[in-house]
Amino acid sequence: MTSTEPALQHVLDRERAHHERCRDALAAMVEGAGEQVIVGEDVSASGADAEVLGYQLRSRAKALRELPEGPLFFGALKGEQGELHIGRLRITEHPAEPPLVVDWRAPVSRAFYQASARDPQGVAVRRRFGWAPGSRGDSGDLTGLEDEHLGEGETRASEIVAREIERPRVGPMRDIAATIQPEQDDLVRGDLAVSVCVQGAPGTGKTAVGLHRAAYLLYTHPQRIRRGGLLILGPNRTFLSYIAEVLPSLGETGVRQSTLAEEIARHPVGGRDEPAAALVKHDARMAEVLRRALYARVRAEGGDGDGLAVPDGAYRWRVPAAELGRIVAGVREEEPPYGVGRERVRSRIVRSVREQAERRAGPQSNAWVRRVERVRPLSAYVDAVWPRVRPEEVVAELLSDPGVLAEAADGLLDPREQRALLWRKPPRSWKSARWSAADLVLLDEVAGLIEHPEGYGHVVADEAQDLSPMECRAIARRARFGSLTVLGDLAQGTTPWAARSWRTVLAHLGKPDAAVVELTTGFRVPRAVVGLANRLLERLDVDVPATRSLRGDGELRTRVTTPDGVPAAVVEAVRDALAREGSVGIVAADADVSRMRAALDAAGIETAGPDELGARVSLVPASVVKGLEYDHVVAVEPATIAEAEERGLHRLYVVLTRAVSRLEVVRARALPF
Repeated sequence: MTSTEPALQHVLDRERAHHERCRDALAAMVEGAGEQVIVGEDVSASGADAEVLGYQLRSRAKALRELPEGPLFFGALKGEQGELHIGRLRITEHPAEPPLVVDWRAPVSRAFYQASARDPQGVAVRRRFGWAPGSRGDSGDLTGLEDEHLGEGETRASEIVAREIERPRVGPMRDIAATIQPEQDDLVRGDLAVSVCVQGAPGTGKTAVGLHRAAYLLYTHPQRIRRGGLLILGPNRTFLSYIAEVLPSLGETGVRQSTLAEEIARHPVGGRDEPAAALVKHDARMAEVLRRALYARVRAEGGDGDGLAVPDGAYRWRVPAAELGRIVAGVREEEPPYGVGRERVRSRIVRSVREQAERRAGPQSNAWVRRVERVRPLSAYVDAVWPRVRPEEVVAELLSDPGVLAEAADGLLDPREQRALLWRKPPRSWKSARWSAADLVLLDEVAGLIEHPEGYGHVVADEAQDLSPMECRAIARRARFGSLTVLGDLAQGTTPWAARSWRTVLAHLGKPDAAVVELTTGFRVPRAVVGLANRLLERLDVDVPATRSLRGDGELRTRVTTPDGVPAAVVEAVRDALAREGSVGIVAADADVSRMRAALDAAGIETAGPDELGARVSLVPASVVKGLEYDHVVAVEPATIAEAEERGLHRLYVVLTRAVSRLEVVRARALPF
């Protein structure tokens, strides 16, 4: 049934009235949330409870105030539970009364995504709503509805869902709460304790799945997640800007969205590695090289050969050298974090002294223990055998001193790899070092060996196929006691160390047993575009299944010209795209971007960069287009894109799969596949 049938007009009128009621109730909720924050400030409770309560109230008020404009519900269910409207957040006139809108994450809402004619799950009718922007520019006008009578065995493809998925878009990524498919819903609602890896072909919604899973976990486990925190990791700031509005649109604010480079940035990046050096620094073997370099600073002997004399007033307690050696060796064998090891050596020496004192004078107080721990000879001994160290000192010495590197890398790195690692002009000290991006990964590894960082309750890592083994280890340290959602596509791996197998990636992430789930059905990329991309996929050295698209629409065109005619052909292709609705992305090899911009400027076509998400036309270097999408894509000279880097065919695969309506390939040279 659709809203074009006159008999349904009264149903539309009733639903519109319900939406007005929801709008009024939401306004009251926003006002009430602000008042609750003020009251909550003065709640009498323990410090910890008050802090949690205050955070929850402020977070709730902030989320309600910042909820983007849009329809307040997108679906409804009729059946055993009565009638339920499903939306992006729960809306109620009174906490004790049934809600006007049920949050899409609530258990009762799952049937909206999972019910079918074969398994109706107690649903008699599933209703979907069509919306258009309202004249007031607020939550929109209800334009139509369609019902599926699951209880009568009726099932069919939803035209409303198809229109929503295919709708042209300009600006940042939108949520998919209204269009989540059953296989996506299974991933979204997975157990918090379970880590999962999603191998998602282009257009299958893997990024949206990861973000909606984050929103679901925040809703379902608020205290556990808030206590540990939730981290969204993206490949770059452009990508994070593109996805930034998804979680707020679902009522979740305050989630940290960052890049790994930002998470490990102990220093600004001032240096640049040669490719050979970067490859070695990102290799998993560097973890053992760094561990050896750090623990090489531990000495089994310190002080004089007679042992250690520990002053206690006028008396001196003596710990023999042999016992000191056993203490240091025992702690080192346990391999605690380096900083913990220092204090463990100190505490065991104090325990030895305390045992002597108690045999002579009886039990000693805690104050006595604290005083002995601080005596200068003991501190000097600990500094001698287990010295304080900064990560920068370890890494700088390793990359500056061939002898230190040779000892730490013995049996791990060959002479050629060691030469690649060494700084050509070592700095006078680590303080004047110009750290490269790869050096920061090494520093983070050593920092994690010295003291384990605080972890997050859950981490979502997107575009994970591009992570190096050492970058994976950096993420693993931050998810040490939490779970991971790993998102990516092996076919889109473009870094020199890009993964060929998810099992290898998951092992480095510390989650070797995580399930790998494949999403192969594309909802956004048209069939014609997917067909071209699948031809290229056969040339890539990865074992991933071909994509299939549910969209029979879309268009694929090729514009062949001469080498000198490429800029003019691009201008014409953009003009053709501008005659249609939606965003336009011109994607070229990085070295060709300035030439394309000059041609577009000369033609009077205003273009924005990839960071300006609201622009109608964007000119994007191929190196940063990953994760972005445009209604119309003009792919400039695929052969040049493929030749620009070692894994250029993978980069081209990314470029060709950014179009969600129309792809036009402009070329003067033959396709490289």
